[in-house]
Amino acid sequence: MTLLRTLARPWIWGFAAAALVWVTILAISSQGGGQTVSLALSLAPYLVIVGLGQMLVITAGPGNIDVSVAPVISLAGFVAVQVTATTGSVPVGILAGIWTGLAVALVSVVAILGLSVPPIIATLAAGLIASSLTLSLADGFTAVPDDGLRGLLNLRPAGVPVLAVAVAALTALVVALLRRTTYGRSLLAVGQSRPAAERAGIPVSRIIATTYLASGALAGLAGALLAAYIAPSPDLGTRYLLDSVAVVVIGGTLISGGRAVPVGIWGSALFFILLDGLVNLVGWSTAAQNLLKGGLVLFVLFLAGGGTLRNAGATIRPRRRLRPAAATTAGTDTGENTNG
Repeated sequence: MTLLRTLARPWIWGFAAAALVWVTILAISSQGGGQTVSLALSLAPYLVIVGLGQMLVITAGPGNIDVSVAPVISLAGFVAVQVTATTGSVPVGILAGIWTGLAVALVSVVAILGLSVPPIIATLAAGLIASSLTLSLADGFTAVPDDGLRGLLNLRPAGVPVLAVAVAALTALVVALLRRTTYGRSLLAVGQSRPAAERAGIPVSRIIATTYLASGALAGLAGALLAAYIAPSPDLGTRYLLDSVAVVVIGGTLISGGRAVPVGIWGSALFFILLDGLVNLVGWSTAAQNLLKGGLVLFVLFLAGGGTLRNAGATIRPRRRLRPAAATTAGTDTGENTNG
């Protein structure tokens, strides 16, 4: 019975898929298992940071998605590196990256709430603005990432990256935010039924605005750190748009909104990173890699939430009396309870 309850949890399949890919890598390579996991943990946190922000947006209900995260990452990377080089302060540079994400997200918020533009169009337009600014900054850009920050991001005591520990703590904070705060309970209520949330007196517009701003800030943070870890470039965030959506849904968060699973993002992020390593290891062509990744993603998505998604209509059916507090248990799966 305990095993069945564990398998029913939506976050488990991402970790299971990551473990399967890890075993496959061990079987066909001479690389140590601990080294493979350590490398995956070095790369996964950047995707987890972006995924947490995307998760909050998707949790807000049908139609909510942030397609500006990729250009925000690229723009924030340039801004953070330039500000760090100019001021000589790493914290100021990282804050500049976060504020860059907030500024782009504010454009989306104004379009969504002030002009009633659909979220996907609003965030696309904001992303195009960010892309234009990125290309302008990239022309003749000469600043280089801070060596101290890069060294910190590469620091792995006992094989465990410092950044992975920090992002795990951030994930715990998001879990607490969803379960313990008025904002978190209200977000889940809005995602389950916006009309019912409005009737319950929840400030829906404020919740939506806060959610998109949080997504922009997290994308900006990821860009600032990623630019220091690799190097700033116009296509720095390109892969993070589709990947951020995929890790959220594979991790167990309902694409229809109303249920968030922060822990699941870790499993699906590790799955993606290890899968990239596997296809590169076997030397497959780009077309074959995309075919394999697409097939595995669909398979894991089916295991993780196929049944839930088929019954999504029942999950988000408006209730007569929806209280924000009721959404905490029903809408948040942190790995300790089962939903859907």
